[in-house]
Amino acid sequence: MSPVQQTFLAANEASEHRPLIITLFGLFVLATLGITIWAGRQTKDAADFYAGGRQFSAFQNGLAVSGDYMSAASFLGIAGAIALFGYDGFLYSIGFLVAWLVALLLVAEPLRNSGRYTMGDVLAYRMRQRPVRTAAGTSTIVVSIFYLLAQMAGAGVLVSLLLGITSDAGKILIVALVGILMIVYVSIGGMKGTTWVQMVKAVLLIGGTLLITFLVLLKFNFNISDLLGTAAENSGKGAAFLEPGLQYGATGTSKLDFISLGIALVLGTAGLPHILIRFYTVPNAKAARKSVNWAIGIIGGFYLMTIALGFGAAALISQDEIIASNPSGNTAAPLLALHLGGVDSAWGAILLATISAVAFATILAVVAGLTLASSSSFAHDIYANVIRKGQASGAEEVRAARWATVAIGIVSIGLGALARDLNVAGLVALAFAVAASANLPTILYSLFWKRFTTQGALWSIYGGLIVAVGLVLFSPVVSGDPKAMFPDVDFAWFPLKNPGIISIPFGFLMGFLGTVLSKEKPDEAKYAELEVRSLTGTGAH
Repeated sequence: MSPVQQTFLAANEASEHRPLIITLFGLFVLATLGITIWAGRQTKDAADFYAGGRQFSAFQNGLAVSGDYMSAASFLGIAGAIALFGYDGFLYSIGFLVAWLVALLLVAEPLRNSGRYTMGDVLAYRMRQRPVRTAAGTSTIVVSIFYLLAQMAGAGVLVSLLLGITSDAGKILIVALVGILMIVYVSIGGMKGTTWVQMVKAVLLIGGTLLITFLVLLKFNFNISDLLGTAAENSGKGAAFLEPGLQYGATGTSKLDFISLGIALVLGTAGLPHILIRFYTVPNAKAARKSVNWAIGIIGGFYLMTIALGFGAAALISQDEIIASNPSGNTAAPLLALHLGGVDSAWGAILLATISAVAFATILAVVAGLTLASSSSFAHDIYANVIRKGQASGAEEVRAARWATVAIGIVSIGLGALARDLNVAGLVALAFAVAASANLPTILYSLFWKRFTTQGALWSIYGGLIVAVGLVLFSPVVSGDPKAMFPDVDFAWFPLKNPGIISIPFGFLMGFLGTVLSKEKPDEAKYAELEVRSLTGTGAH
């Protein structure tokens, strides 16, 4: 039987049990909508909408942070990257996890002490409000939309596999439905609803991944060496599958791409807007720090299990079948569930439906967090403090956030439809690069450099943002590659798929130059206040 036939057999087997699949999906959507409506009724003011009333414990927030972070990239993209490229695919897991040390050591506690609802609060504390908030809001929205692309692409391939949809129109419709659900979640539930959905999703994802990991190890009598050996043999690449260089070692350009990817992954987390706003949902900085510790433990355990997901798929499914299902390997984890239960059995279909429902839960929870981050930044930074010059009421801010949610949802649906065939882990890595280029330099300079000025902040944010997004637009991710967003045209003059190696140092450099060349004098008294607040929490909201 050819790989394509096997894939269609898998889809047909799933279609025979379609009532079960639709029931599982429906139950999850109804349950999360119920949570969202319940939370929405408890959302009384702006603090509830933006920060969940700051009532979540360190463990609850750590669980929600894990749910926010373990996205479609983690579950679908990394499993697919490992299944196709072995060792090089696992580098995503390492980068995503190590990144949390930067967030823990440099950002979590000072940010919680210094801000109120958004990244813009920290930057505007000692600088000119309107230009800095406009820049922070713009950057937050751009980074969030890049990240949303990955989730939309993941949703499209996942539901298409389950429902046997092969047409482009059908996949675009699925992306649109996910976008509509996302708009509903955020508009009604705010941060409270989003946080509870993320907590439920984190438990489901860890449970589903544990189940698949156990079944994979059981298949190989808990002998990891046998698992890796079979994966290498079945991949058709032999020992090279377990060694560095399969994806990133063939040429000098691919080695540079790997370095660029690594820098983006490690530095990006501390600049991701939807992660940063999670530090405001806890009562104090100590809880923010503890929640990061919880998140590191939960996320670390999950990423260890991606070894079983990716290498298990490589060992039990042919490379051709994985690629036939999705060129970037995004369906490797659901296909692994099907093969573990039996391609021609009801158990296989049940396992496929369960794991796919968990993956869909993952996508819905993450898109809700991303949309909340970007709509909050628009409403609080741009609408309330720039357009209304600080005169907007809490109710007006929340109304603006809900309208922003609709607009961002529509943009994400359109771009997600174009990105439906790209590897979701690679797309998320782009969001990390943009976040590390525009947001991280500005946050670190603002918290730790006394001389930093408004001009430095603007140069850093806009410089990092323009260069990162510009290099992505002219990279093989967008054109000039069979797997690109526009495969039939070629305007890719930048050879790397991730811009981090250029754009991140550029963001830091622009922040430095903007400050040094600025004629304005930094407000040292305000910096002293910020330093005391960031380190001690005195006066924090």
